[in-house]
Amino acid sequence: MPTRALVFDFDGTLADTESAVLQSWRELFREHGVELPMAAWYAVIGTQHTTPAMFALLAEHVPGIDPEALRPKSKARVFQLLEKLGPRDGVRSYLETAKDHGLKLAVASSSSGAWVNPHLERLGINGYFDAVLTGDLHKAKPDPDLYLAALDALGAEAADTIAFEDTPHGVTAAKAAGLTCVAVPNAITESLDFGQADVVLPSFTAKPLEALLTR
Repeated sequence: MPTRALVFDFDGTLADTESAVLQSWRELFREHGVELPMAAWYAVIGTQHTTPAMFALLAEHVPGIDPEALRPKSKARVFQLLEKLGPRDGVRSYLETAKDHGLKLAVASSSSGAWVNPHLERLGINGYFDAVLTGDLHKAKPDPDLYLAALDALGAEAADTIAFEDTPHGVTAAKAAGLTCVAVPNAITESLDFGQADVVLPSFTAKPLEALLTR
């Protein structure tokens, strides 16, 4: 069956923003004498609950802490770490190939539009996408709502569309919406279980997009 559309997760998939976010949380926890348990991070990665979950966990270890007072510093540190971040290796080649084949492209992210859109622009890849769907307007993953909204925005059918994800939560969302899903884990998520994915690639450079389009 020919592929007519591609839908990409943003954080950790198009760009490895998750490494910067994780580093900032680790630093914040250590400033308060606590190590961030990776199991807690993996439980929420790829969803909309990361920030409240991390602040709640820190508050459990440091009674009386004021999350709102820490929020501006935490946010500033993330943006400092992201200043020189580019797209993941091979992403731009995938996007160029997709456009050469006349495919429709969308982003489906649990993060907010205020986070995703400026980063897409800063990375210089916003112009590739026909639609950007975000978690401030749709139910976050692992709910399939973002992918269903992406299909609607592109005028595409699930059977004609491939999703690209870096977390099991994201894969669950894509499969629940009926899409073929290619998992491309990053350094943080590579040890997780991607058994639900149709294809698992170590990177976007491991296989050309054309090889996936002829699935």
